[in-house]
Amino acid sequence: MLHEPISLSVLISSNHHQHDACDNAKQWGERMNKILKKVSIVLVACVLAFMAGYSIPSLAAGDLVRIGHREFAEQRIIGQLFSLYLESKGYKTEVIEYPSTWSIFTAQQRDNIDVYTDYTGALYGVIFNQSKTLSKDETYDYVKNRLQNEYSSTLLEPLGWNNTYVLSVRPDTAQKYRLKTISDLVPVSNQLILGSDTEFADRKDGLIGLEETYRGLNFRSIKPMNQAFTYKALADGMTDVNASYSTDGQIEQFGLVNLIDNKNFFPPYYVTPIVKLSFAEKNPGVVAALENLANQWTEAEITKYNYMVDEGQDPRAVAELMLREKGLM
Repeated sequence: MLHEPISLSVLISSNHHQHDACDNAKQWGERMNKILKKVSIVLVACVLAFMAGYSIPSLAAGDLVRIGHREFAEQRIIGQLFSLYLESKGYKTEVIEYPSTWSIFTAQQRDNIDVYTDYTGALYGVIFNQSKTLSKDETYDYVKNRLQNEYSSTLLEPLGWNNTYVLSVRPDTAQKYRLKTISDLVPVSNQLILGSDTEFADRKDGLIGLEETYRGLNFRSIKPMNQAFTYKALADGMTDVNASYSTDGQIEQFGLVNLIDNKNFFPPYYVTPIVKLSFAEKNPGVVAALENLANQWTEAEITKYNYMVDEGQDPRAVAELMLREKGLM
């Protein structure tokens, strides 16, 4: 096939058109870049303005509240108490069990749970490693201030009762060694076996501080175990002294003798809800609901409820009874 030669004028004309197209494309690109820059600036400004005024919305009725508790009767009751009461206010709940003071405290710090209860004395001794005995209000204020300043958490109002440690013995042991106070226990302690929960021996508000306060206290051996089993172990003679929880119904069930803490070593252990400050600020409805439970129950009342669970009743059923007897459900 023959090809006709392209004339110079056609080449020149073609080159002009190509240059014009390139110029137009370049100009169009520059205009688009300017437009995109302006749009980007506007978008960034909008995002910043949005973020400045933005806050995570509060939990509303139907939202999930994660509740933690420890692994013994009283704590299981409290976990279900919070669950039932918040559900009666329209919230959904999830209840999670933890084995120790540190594990549940850490779980909240890591945002794995929203609320749980602990004991002011336990926080004072375990989290803050203190053993000097303070009054109820002083212990509460000390713990609350340090929680806020160091962990961005806070205490709500206590539920009403004090569940402190108490050293218990069988009546025959009390009679044999003429035991009325912990000081009476000191000269014979090397003949006796102590039973306790799994934390007591290593806690500043437990055996460590107790031995510092009662000089010469030195048990023959220590048998740590689940708290629920300690009372039967004492009754059966496997141990001689028990680090009891003062509101446990099994103290009365087994007819145990509580030794007087004559040097006032054990701090007050008022049962108190704990939330992170950020959660409290964003969820005032949940906080207000929990504050309705403040100072509702006495030591005698919670001892009765604990004993019901120890005897095999369901913690949730007992928690519902607690709420109904106070007109809260």
